[in-house]
Amino acid sequence: MEQPEYSNLSIGDSIPSLTVGPIDRAQLALFAGASGDHNPIHLDDAAAREGGLPGTIVHGMLNMAFLGRLLTQWVPQQQIQRFSSRFVGMAFPGDEVTCSATVKSLEMPPGENRVVLDLSAQAQSGEVLLKGSATIVLFD
Repeated sequence: MEQPEYSNLSIGDSIPSLTVGPIDRAQLALFAGASGDHNPIHLDDAAAREGGLPGTIVHGMLNMAFLGRLLTQWVPQQQIQRFSSRFVGMAFPGDEVTCSATVKSLEMPPGENRVVLDLSAQAQSGEVLLKGSATIVLFD
């Protein structure tokens, strides 16, 4: 992995995006097992409809995991100081999710070069699924 250089970054720059999917039901079942989140709204259409949803929905944390993968394809995990998101939309089986990040700010506290990123995950329809932020430490 080629390391991004702090001195080459500017506010508004984008990092390489990541598109995953289409998300299938096998992936939802595997994520449910790995995460321990066996809520039937993620696995059973009838249960999801009983809960007022149009059908099975993708785990919000699976979409957040895709954002995490976006970050770790840009820098090693140990360079991620902070990573957070909030869920603002729902993805469904068959959706493709595109994760993107733009440089919000560049900070230089003593001994560090920090890049603060605005994060977003969107379905192929353009609906925003997650919004978040991450703080990355870079070394030149």
